[in-house]
Amino acid sequence: MTETREYRADYPEKTLYIPGPTEVREDVAESMCEPMFGHRMDRMTDLYTTIVEDTKDFLDTDNDVIVLSGSGTAFMESAIQNLVDEHVLCTTCGSFSERQANVAERLGKSVDTLEYEWGKAVKPEDVRDRLEVSDTDYDVVTCVMNESSTGVRNPVEAIGDVVSEYPDTYFVVDAVSSLGGDAVDIDAHGIDVIFTSVQKAFAMPPGLAVCVVSDDAYEREVASDSAAWYGGFQRTIDYYDRKGQTHSTPAIPIMLAYHTQMKHMLDEGHDARDQRHREMAEYTREWAREHFALFPEEGYESQTVACIENTRGIDVAETIETVSEEYDMVFSNGYGSQLGEQTFRIGHMGEHDVESIRALTDAIEDVAEL
Repeated sequence: MTETREYRADYPEKTLYIPGPTEVREDVAESMCEPMFGHRMDRMTDLYTTIVEDTKDFLDTDNDVIVLSGSGTAFMESAIQNLVDEHVLCTTCGSFSERQANVAERLGKSVDTLEYEWGKAVKPEDVRDRLEVSDTDYDVVTCVMNESSTGVRNPVEAIGDVVSEYPDTYFVVDAVSSLGGDAVDIDAHGIDVIFTSVQKAFAMPPGLAVCVVSDDAYEREVASDSAAWYGGFQRTIDYYDRKGQTHSTPAIPIMLAYHTQMKHMLDEGHDARDQRHREMAEYTREWAREHFALFPEEGYESQTVACIENTRGIDVAETIETVSEEYDMVFSNGYGSQLGEQTFRIGHMGEHDVESIRALTDAIEDVAEL
């Protein structure tokens, strides 16, 4: 059993380069300190309608946007519950895509998988082949846009184009570790549901999940007999249309932070934010290739999380600990027992830039004597 320990007030401040949570602007954090107000007051309507519409503007989508208290995993579950009557095809290439399949199984759905070795990317032509030859009429195809366990960026745009050829099959995308730092044209590629958590590339405090829902997905759920209650599309979207609020009490302080940060994101612009993340990714990849190697399949590297293969056999855990102690910077080991010391990961997302990423890689070089 885990030892119970008292939380203290004297922890050293660390700069986060993990795959989330990430760094939060000072004024965004300070926004959470406003006086509390009721979630049925006009002030809440002003706040919630602002963040919803700002999110639509930033993502350049005409689809409905839902912002609820919780993690992105909540929408991973509710999307399956809302859209899958029986059969779902889950594309898997790492831990979080495998989690989607596990969630669907726990919900009692009939789950088929299109499996790839960890580090490999989902291929649109394989999805097409499976849909063409299968005797199963799938309600949903799932895919993780950014598989942060392996640093793979799946081509969800091309996969969405394939799934769009099957009008009775819906496309659900987990973009938890990429949306806001890796631009995707949601409406143009037939993505029916895409969701994220705000503590990743949105660079906000943890506690909110964002979901974008197409009209077709909404209508599908309306006709369903097994929709989720908390994350039901009809329940959340209709309540917003009627009252401009959430159906249940939200995490108001985090929504205040969301409001402040979304204004920063709109000021920067989606394209500029995408370009900044692209530059960070390119720098990190170049550094990794010089000193180690990249774990993901070439051409499918993540724009927000670098998964670096430990080809030099450094002690990853000790290096992470020493960099944290000596430089007050934190990066991440490989995901779980499967990758462990074989890889390490750098989150280059949110409010970081190339200069701040270079500060980390310089520290790693010093500690690991590269």
